[in-house]
Amino acid sequence: MPSCFYGDLMNVRAAAANVLFQVVDKGQSLSNVLPAAQQTIRPRDHALLQEICYGALRYLPRLESIANQLMDKPLKGKQRVFHHLILVGIYQLSFMRIPPHAAVGETVEGTKDLKGPRLRGLINAVLRNYQRNQEQLDQQAVSHDAGKYGHPSWLLNLLKTSYPEQWQSIVEANNQKAPMWLRVNRQHHTREQYLALLDAQDIEYQLHPQAQDAIKLLSPCDVHSLPGFEQGWVSVQDAAAQLSVDYLTPQNGELILDCCAAPGGKTAHILEHTENTQVVAIDCDDQRLRRVHENLSRLNLSAEVICGDARTPNQWWKGEQFDRILLDAPCSATGVIRRHPDIKWLRRAQDIESLAKLQSEILDAMWQQLKPGGTLVYATCSITPQENRQQVTDFLARTDNATLSGSEVSNPGRQILPGEEDMDGFYYAVLIKQA
Repeated sequence: MPSCFYGDLMNVRAAAANVLFQVVDKGQSLSNVLPAAQQTIRPRDHALLQEICYGALRYLPRLESIANQLMDKPLKGKQRVFHHLILVGIYQLSFMRIPPHAAVGETVEGTKDLKGPRLRGLINAVLRNYQRNQEQLDQQAVSHDAGKYGHPSWLLNLLKTSYPEQWQSIVEANNQKAPMWLRVNRQHHTREQYLALLDAQDIEYQLHPQAQDAIKLLSPCDVHSLPGFEQGWVSVQDAAAQLSVDYLTPQNGELILDCCAAPGGKTAHILEHTENTQVVAIDCDDQRLRRVHENLSRLNLSAEVICGDARTPNQWWKGEQFDRILLDAPCSATGVIRRHPDIKWLRRAQDIESLAKLQSEILDAMWQQLKPGGTLVYATCSITPQENRQQVTDFLARTDNATLSGSEVSNPGRQILPGEEDMDGFYYAVLIKQA
């Protein structure tokens, strides 16, 4: 983080500009950068910072187009963060209900914390100019597809090719705020029992027709205001991710592997559904495995957590073959853009091919760890065919003892698109190893 993140509490617009700079220019993850930035501002401004950062990343090409029209030459080098401060100002004026004078004034004040008071006049002039010519500038900004749809050209082209009938609805879903889904821990309550607790606190909700533990809150809330959250009665997890347990169908007393398990939501869900089950959770990222330990601790659940490379299981597993394996493979995450809008700008077209190769290697390695007669569920939070249906088609073609369950070989697995039943985009395929 730039040094201005430290010391006295920051102007929230300056903090937002720094976050955008780190994500867009430096390729950092919003999930890592935003929490650090929130530590530099007042707690009451946390939601505002999140709204600005998420919103600006959703509509980045549109904001960039407007900024470029308003400036004679781009800000470069050490001044790049002030370019992002301008984007912060434009986003507020275009999309937020903040009074324009406050949006402009607070954004201009951000130059102090960013140590660029000489740019105060420039930023004020750019934002005032946008106010005067907003309608015309907005029309020009959406005259091209990237500005109109808020997606990079390569991703739009992929969506148009893969989903010619649905690509526009996918884009629209990606640009929406994600809902808050809960997963009820059936070790403590049935879903109906937990609904009674929500009713008692006048928390409004909807149910999912298939995911039996899922509840969607009509208005997101702080998790600590949920009944029994600290006691592990409920967790936050999208309904699409909760369906993993429906496809895996874990049974009591089995040996089950959750491969690429961090942050541990699916590991916990398996344990919540079974008794006397040994679950092994493996991931190659030691930092992310901390989340697995934290989640299991809060839920008072136990699993064997291992840091290792899924492509080389012989290096970290000497035990028996597994009854069931959930392989939530590393992927492009193109199904969860509404939760992580930075994915649109961090991913590149060439990433899909390299990820598909990695997935193939992991799938082959995991298959050797599955008992004859066992079940492997291949899952991703992607919507690209190369990572999903084509991946499974290729696996079946090269694996004699693998059969597909629950879908046709001509169209293997289930592709959930973003927004379907208000879920994230997800893919599942159930594979059975012949005895």
